Amino acid sequence: MAEFSLDLTEEQRDLRDWVHGFATEVVRPAAAEWDAREETPWPVIQEAAKIGLYGFEFLANCWADPAGLSLPIASEELFWGDAGIGLSIFGTSLAVAAIYGAGTPDQLVEWVPQCFGTPDEPAVAAFCSTEPEAGSDVGAMRTRAVHDEAADEWVLTGQKAYATNGGIAGVHVVTAVVDPALGSRGQAAFVVPPGTAGLATTRKLAKLGLRASHTADVFLDEVRVPGRCLLGGRDALLERLDRARTGKRAATQAAMRTFEMTRPTVGAQAIGVARAAYEYALDYAKSRVQFGRPIVENQAVAFALADMKTEIDAARLLVWRASWMGRNNRPFTAGEGSMSKLKAGEVAVSVTEKAVQILGGAGFLREHPVERWYRDAKIYTIFEGTSEIQRLVIARAISGHRL
Repeated sequence: MAEFSLDLTEEQRDLRDWVHGFATEVVRPAAAEWDAREETPWPVIQEAAKIGLYGFEFLANCWADPAGLSLPIASEELFWGDAGIGLSIFGTSLAVAAIYGAGTPDQLVEWVPQCFGTPDEPAVAAFCSTEPEAGSDVGAMRTRAVHDEAADEWVLTGQKAYATNGGIAGVHVVTAVVDPALGSRGQAAFVVPPGTAGLATTRKLAKLGLRASHTADVFLDEVRVPGRCLLGGRDALLERLDRARTGKRAATQAAMRTFEMTRPTVGAQAIGVARAAYEYALDYAKSRVQFGRPIVENQAVAFALADMKTEIDAARLLVWRASWMGRNNRPFTAGEGSMSKLKAGEVAVSVTEKAVQILGGAGFLREHPVERWYRDAKIYTIFEGTSEIQRLVIARAISGHRL
C-alpha cells in the first residue's frame, strides 16, 4: 500500500526555493515603486523570462508534476513577493489556459509561444470574458461572433471589461456568442492575433489594488479573425451546438471551463498575499514594545496571529487538494475547485485586515507593505468568480439542485 505523505518532493522544494528567491531578490524590492507608478513592470517580466520563470516551458514543467502542486507552490511564492507584479508575470497564463483547454494541438503550437514572446522581447496575453453586463452572469454575454462563410473568417463585435493585459497584449483570447438562442451553451472562444484591426482600448483602469498589473476594457469593432482562430475548430463547435440544440448534455462553456482550471491556482495567489501579511505582522508584534513588553505577549494579538496562521494553512490544504484533483482528472463533485478559491480569497482579506490592525497606525502608512497587501487581497473575493458565485457552485454540487 502506498504511503500517504504531505512532504514535498525534492523537485517541489527546489521549485519553491527558486521562486521564493526571485520574489525576495527581485519582486519585493520593486513592489512599492510599480504599485505607485501603476504601470506594467516590463523589466521584472523580462528578468523572469530570462531565468525561465516566464514562458510556456515553465508552465509545462509545472503541469508535468503528477501531484499538481508545482503551479500553486510557485504561485504562492511569487505572490508572496507582490500580487501586482505576480499577476503581470502570471496573468498571461489565463489566456494560455483557455488555449490549452479548448484548442487543438496545432493551435497550441501556433499561439502559445506568441503569448509570451521571447526573453529579449517578452509579450503578454489577455483572456477577455467579463463584460459590463456579464460578470458573474456569464450567460448574459453580448459579444457576438458571426462566421463569414465566403472568407472563412469570424467577425467579432462587442465590449469586454476588466481584462488583465487588455489592449497591451499581443494575443487576446475572446469569448463570444455564436448562437444567442442557446445562452451560455452557444458560446465559443477565439484567438485575436497580434495587430488585428478593430480591437482597441481607450484607457488603463485605475484600481484599488494589483496596481502593477494592467487592466483595461477592450472594444471589438467588427474584428475579423481567420477561421483557424476558433479554438477547437469549427467541426467541434458545430457538434457541440447540435448537442445543445437537441438537449443533450454538453461540455462546460468556454469561459467557465477556463475558470475551473485556474481557480485553485488563483487561491494559491491569495494564500501568498495572506502569508506575506501574516509573517510581517508576526515579526512586528515580536519587536513592537508597548507597556513594557512586546505586543505579541498580549493575548488578543497572539490569538489573532494564531487564527491567521491556522486559516492560511487550512486554505492551502484546500488549494492543494483541488490542484491534485484537477491534475489527476478527479471530478469536482462537491465544488472542490470553488471551495479552494472561496476559502483562500476570504482568508486573504481577513488576514491582511488583521495585519493592518496589529500594526495599528503604522499599518495605515505606505511605509509598511501591509496596506498594499490589504488593498491587493480584496480582488480575490471578486475576480474569477465572486465568493457568492463560488458558494453557488458548491451548493449546486452538493445538493444536486439548480439553485
